[in-house]
Amino acid sequence: MSAQALVAAIGWTLVHFVWQGALLGCAVAVLLTLLRNARPETRYAVACLGMLLCLAWPAIDLALLLHAGAGAEGGRLLPAGAAAQGPMTAAGGLLPWLQDRMGWIVALWAACAGALGLRMGAGLLWIGRAARLQACDPAWQVRLSRLAERCGLGREVRLRVVDGLASPVTAGWWRPVVLVPASLVAGMPPQLLEALLAHELGHVRRHDYLVNLLQNVIETLLFYHPAVWWLSRRIRAEREQIADDFAARHLGEPRRLALALSELEKLQFSSHHLAQAANGGDLMARIRRLLRPDVQALDWKAAIPVLGLAVVCAASAHAPAVHSDAAPTARGDTRGAILNFNTCRKPHYPKADLAAGHQGTVTIAFMVDEQGRIADSSIAKSSGYATMDEAARSVLAQCSFHPALEDGRPVQQVAHVQYVWTLQ
Repeated sequence: MSAQALVAAIGWTLVHFVWQGALLGCAVAVLLTLLRNARPETRYAVACLGMLLCLAWPAIDLALLLHAGAGAEGGRLLPAGAAAQGPMTAAGGLLPWLQDRMGWIVALWAACAGALGLRMGAGLLWIGRAARLQACDPAWQVRLSRLAERCGLGREVRLRVVDGLASPVTAGWWRPVVLVPASLVAGMPPQLLEALLAHELGHVRRHDYLVNLLQNVIETLLFYHPAVWWLSRRIRAEREQIADDFAARHLGEPRRLALALSELEKLQFSSHHLAQAANGGDLMARIRRLLRPDVQALDWKAAIPVLGLAVVCAASAHAPAVHSDAAPTARGDTRGAILNFNTCRKPHYPKADLAAGHQGTVTIAFMVDEQGRIADSSIAKSSGYATMDEAARSVLAQCSFHPALEDGRPVQQVAHVQYVWTLQ
């Protein structure tokens, strides 16, 4: 497969995910609204499933595009002549416009994803360095080990005291480590700091670090979609509630954890997205939940826009599959026949022309009837190679059109379409 075909497959996968991600985000938003009073574990599972689908759907899309393009060189299907005019060409004209700029789209995506990947790698290196080089407080290490044993953890959990950190964070899976700010060790009452450590052990028990790493990978690859970031925030918020419940259950004192979180709120803190931090999510909401759990009422005003967006996304996803007979036929409308790009297959490069390096543009004339079907076709302008002309004509003759209109009535008309054979 050529580099151009690979770039095109990646680019169209990114473009398709714009509506795919919006549809997934809306679906998860509706489910989370319905599950607003369920256990946080349930909402966490739903949000994680939505995040995984954000990775799986474009991955499958890319695999299908690569499979479809395997063994064939690049080509572009363009309307020509009268078929390129009229009020209905906005959707069709967008396809060649995107195709022409696909290299820039993929290059910009790769540059941004690469920068985010470097940022993620730097964060991992910082965590690893802190785990190796920062000091260990022997008294608190013993206290953390006893607490881990009470919480049913069979693995050793290391503790490191770090200057300049404002909240405890947890990192690592095989050899987990809890990084504790030196300011908390020196200034926070021991029983409150112990509550925060119990919260961190909840993350260790559930292997949240691995899930968080996968989140970061998805955020890096699909950084341009707001639904991905929203899903990540929901996952982290639900995860913090699960860890709060874990700590409160093993301490037997939800109030103690609430007091510890209120102390954290007074500090100036930053987010550490490569590790779980006790200050994640909305601290005040978590404190209220620990002190006074209550049933959440449905906010219909917030739900209506989500449902409306879901309907729009579903309609957008379905729109490309609408047949040509669904085109509007308002009285007085006059336009030429318009190619329905979504009904066309990609012509395969003839092997002899591919081996010889032939390139060119063929213009094909199609006689389009009142139903948008092709009644006849012929070569209006040759690419210079008869086998390439016929390969394009025979495949594109299976496409369909939006029929031409004259005073709002479908009429028969000749439409011209170009196919550009390119070797890159």
